[in-house]
Amino acid sequence: MPRAKAHPQENESEETPSVEKKTLETRTPKGMRDIVGADFFAYQGFYERAAEVALYYGFQPIETPILEREEVFGGIGEYTDIIEKEMYRLKTKGGDRLVLRPEGTAPILRAYLETGLQSQPQPTLLYYYGPFFRHENPQRGRLRELRQFGLEVIGTEKSIADTLVIKLLLLILGEVGLKNLTVELNTLGDKECHLVYRKALTTYFRKFESKLSTHARELLKRNPIRLLDSKDPTVEPFKADAPEAIDHLFGPAKQHFKEVLEYLESMEIPYKINSRLVRGLDYYSRTVFEIFEDTPAEVEGGEDKKMNVPASPASGPAPLALASGGRYDYLSRTLGSKKNIAAVGGAIGVDRVLEVARANIPPPRIVKKPRAFFIQLGFDAKLKSIPIIESLRQAKVPVKQSLSKDTLSVQLAMAERLGIPWVLILGQKEVIDNTIIIRNMDTRSQETVAIAGLSDYIKQKIAR
Repeated sequence: MPRAKAHPQENESEETPSVEKKTLETRTPKGMRDIVGADFFAYQGFYERAAEVALYYGFQPIETPILEREEVFGGIGEYTDIIEKEMYRLKTKGGDRLVLRPEGTAPILRAYLETGLQSQPQPTLLYYYGPFFRHENPQRGRLRELRQFGLEVIGTEKSIADTLVIKLLLLILGEVGLKNLTVELNTLGDKECHLVYRKALTTYFRKFESKLSTHARELLKRNPIRLLDSKDPTVEPFKADAPEAIDHLFGPAKQHFKEVLEYLESMEIPYKINSRLVRGLDYYSRTVFEIFEDTPAEVEGGEDKKMNVPASPASGPAPLALASGGRYDYLSRTLGSKKNIAAVGGAIGVDRVLEVARANIPPPRIVKKPRAFFIQLGFDAKLKSIPIIESLRQAKVPVKQSLSKDTLSVQLAMAERLGIPWVLILGQKEVIDNTIIIRNMDTRSQETVAIAGLSDYIKQKIAR
């Protein structure tokens, strides 16, 4: 009898995509990652420690939407990389133009204006934590989905606020074991200084205009200060001799920067003045800064598969800023405010910090080493299991369990492997007697306790 012709879906030449191909199509997007297990607790532990520092200094938490209207980021600057290349944009069915937030300062100032925080006693001190998104080339410590912890002081132009933000970022980094830290800072001056400085930069770079790329010439015309932050190779040879902002300071801006330096020196905070530091956003004025570790850890070449990005070569990767920020006294106007609202802030790149300080990140407070392992045997025991586990929780005893298992040996082996000191065993006999066996895994001694008295027993022996 001839064999029936195979259905097209069963024919090998016409089969559906292989499992391997499907895996590639559905894997984590480039530059983004899943955070599970110990990695999740490391991020949570860092956040808890950072938030604690901020709270003790009088900062209050804030959280803004991950999606914002595109107009919120107009103050970043038309000719910045974030606006030109890196924002994830989408258009809703209703026609709204939204973006995945690329940074935290503009949304927080928007929320400050929108929620009435300006009506509170000023300045307003805020801290935040969360993911941000930039479509840039992923590298080690720099992902397309990045996590930041930030501080903002809104409603004061006093130089002590600049120093407070820098000091707190240093304290938080110190809390996770980073000690060899250096602050690089510069000043961009206020609007009056900026006009003078911009003219000086324009005059200088025009001498080399014929050697600049088309994009660099456009920057020279529209916003010459961006040339100092540009990675364009046609600009690089001319940066070293470019005019410096600090030489074009006068009036209140000069006094402001002088005070910031005096505060840093009084607190014995090491710093370097970097005249080429302008940061990548147009909204900065006066103080700008970055914080580096003096001895960045070398990394091996290859690919970091967890982050789905290539690793930096071991031949000496450029040091990455662990934190950065600055003053943004004029940003509020771009968000609809009728007046300038002086403000300063900074943020820590949490992904970068975990790269160099992972071993020192404290575990989150919610994570406690389990003190007891609950074992149940049979269906009737399972029916009483969750109320017993709840009594352990009420007594503040962290517990492990495997309610899906049925045999004593398997569950005991799990307790042994995890090194848990106490085991609670609920079998068929114990269900009938309303009792439970409590075994000390160190001494191998055990006793039977009435379930009604379990809470008192736990508090007296296990919880201690």
